Amino acid sequence: MTGEVSPRGRDDEVASSDQLRASHEDRDRVVELLRVAAGDGRLTAEELDERLEVALTARTYGELTALVKDLPTRGLVAGMQVPEAKDLVRIDCGGSSIKRDGPWVVPQRMEVRVASGVVTLDFTEAVITQPTLRIDAEVQSGALTLITKPGVVVDTDDVSVRYGVTEVQPPDPGVPVILRVEISGRVGSGAIRARPPRGPRLPRRTFWQWLLRRPKPRALPAP
Repeated sequence: MTGEVSPRGRDDEVASSDQLRASHEDRDRVVELLRVAAGDGRLTAEELDERLEVALTARTYGELTALVKDLPTRGLVAGMQVPEAKDLVRIDCGGSSIKRDGPWVVPQRMEVRVASGVVTLDFTEAVITQPTLRIDAEVQSGALTLITKPGVVVDTDDVSVRYGVTEVQPPDPGVPVILRVEISGRVGSGAIRARPPRGPRLPRRTFWQWLLRRPKPRALPAP
């Protein structure tokens, strides 16, 4: 019958969603996902440059989605809500152990106070939504440890040290920077360290193996 409008199906809904205009926030979100993927080794430097050029000029959700369709984006794709990073997170550690690991959302700034305990910030699975994290640290006789991954760079040039130490392993050359951690503050007799994850520990000998002078067990090969 003339003038009738046919019901819209699922395919039409998907098409219309892909054709929606993308915002600056949508483009920035995909750019960050691409940078994280490159830091994880999923994209080469050439692939990253090519996709970034497209992402910065993309007009629709469909164009942005095509750039990340072969990446494990954990649901952070164009048009979906991204976890909101807090402006400031404070950690005050007296003599205990505090750890941030797993898919925690990296804030914009952190204030970390360590008296005699240990604070560990593990970035290997962290959700990174901005390129810089600034940490104001005061470490007395404890330790602040940052566990990094390729693309996470730690800068401790603005940390004053009295009797303690700062130990930062240099970044991997050729890996795009996905997060720059700028630490300022002071260290008394404690330590600030930044390192990649440690490998599996060697199994220890039993008492009888030690008594019989048997050799130490070797680490099992990675699966």
